[in-house]
Amino acid sequence: MSPQILHINFRLNVPCAEYEEIAASLAGEFSQLPGLIWKIWLIDEPGKEAGGIYLFKDESSMQAYLQGPLAAAVMAHPALSDITARPYAVMEHCTAVTRGPIA
Repeated sequence: MSPQILHINFRLNVPCAEYEEIAASLAGEFSQLPGLIWKIWLIDEPGKEAGGIYLFKDESSMQAYLQGPLAAAVMAHPALSDITARPYAVMEHCTAVTRGPIA
């Protein structure tokens, strides 16, 4: 049962300030996801891109999010386009050596 990283990236179809308001309105819902340890919100204002890095306790928690209603709402949101979602297994030993926050 290895921790899983999920990297989601997308283009913004709205001004960055509007996206930040949308993200702030959803942050509480993300905080309640079963198995989510943390999420880092990303934004590239000049490039009009944003995304997130998620750490889930295991693959089943990550898959439950990806197949659930919150992910469906994000994927269908008109403010976002060109969405990619890439899962990764965490290399726990090497990450611990470099003080990655996975514990």
